[in-house]
Amino acid sequence: MTITIGTFNLNNLFSRYNFQAEIEALPPHEAGGLELTFGQDQVSVRSFMGRLVRPKDPGDTAMIAERIRAMNADVLAVQEVEHIEILRQFNRDHLGGMYSEAVLVEGNDQRLIDVGVLSRLPLGSITSHQAARHRDDPSRRIFGRDLLQVEILRPNGDKHLTLFNTHMKSHFVPFGEDPVAGAIAANLRRRRQAETIAAIISRQERRGSRFVLTGDMNDPPQSADLAPMFTIDGDPMINALDMAAETRPPKPETSGQGPGPQSATWTHRFNPPGPEFPRYEQFDQIWLSDGLRDSLLSAHIDRRTRHGGDGSDHDPAWVVLDV
Repeated sequence: MTITIGTFNLNNLFSRYNFQAEIEALPPHEAGGLELTFGQDQVSVRSFMGRLVRPKDPGDTAMIAERIRAMNADVLAVQEVEHIEILRQFNRDHLGGMYSEAVLVEGNDQRLIDVGVLSRLPLGSITSHQAARHRDDPSRRIFGRDLLQVEILRPNGDKHLTLFNTHMKSHFVPFGEDPVAGAIAANLRRRRQAETIAAIISRQERRGSRFVLTGDMNDPPQSADLAPMFTIDGDPMINALDMAAETRPPKPETSGQGPGPQSATWTHRFNPPGPEFPRYEQFDQIWLSDGLRDSLLSAHIDRRTRHGGDGSDHDPAWVVLDV
């Protein structure tokens, strides 16, 4: 039996209202937002770092839905979704209900961007590891979002495999912080997350079992900070996207913007300020356990048609497995 598993960062799939009003000052982001009164109705509006949180643009929402329908994955790991209701609504209104299962557990992110799973196949046990700690910093949760563990079942109820979906620490350093110290701290956090992921999978899965680790890793596969999670109980994980095929050629850079991607397996383009050329990296990844080594049939990345991203600044990826 073949099964298609994908991953896609939906880039702020929020459900907030758009409105026009004059507001003299927003509360600090710790306050979580403000209350607005319209006649007899009161509406809660959320802010983050001094800005209102807005819903995803309808056109962008339609584009990510179109890309998901084209992927046609049996199981889709998603990142940057506000809550379970917007994920269900998105599946119903934009995907025509193509997925019978939708899972999302509220995580740790202050911006409320969570990880979730959409599936045509039945799901078994669902475990959130958002409360995990790293041994070197036991006073706080190590995951800024979550590591979501989901059992994927066969139609008869037997287990296909286990899916682990995560969204690791980004490279973003808030304005006003020391950029060098902030980058060092972010890299350390990402490495500790990778070490924690390896420890969790080792506890949860028997050696030789079948599992998939996927998500937005915010670093390329060759990153030393991600390396700890690519060996589980002495067995190396398999980078399923190592030889992925693109659905179409990438849009070329304009004159003076550099040579473009040096590999076909990138999923994220970052255009830094200043004279530096855009960077193309594989942040969105799918890793297979040693028990799935011989199951990979093909791997794919849906290439965007514009530099700004077709509904997301990440390109979705998927693999076809024979399990």
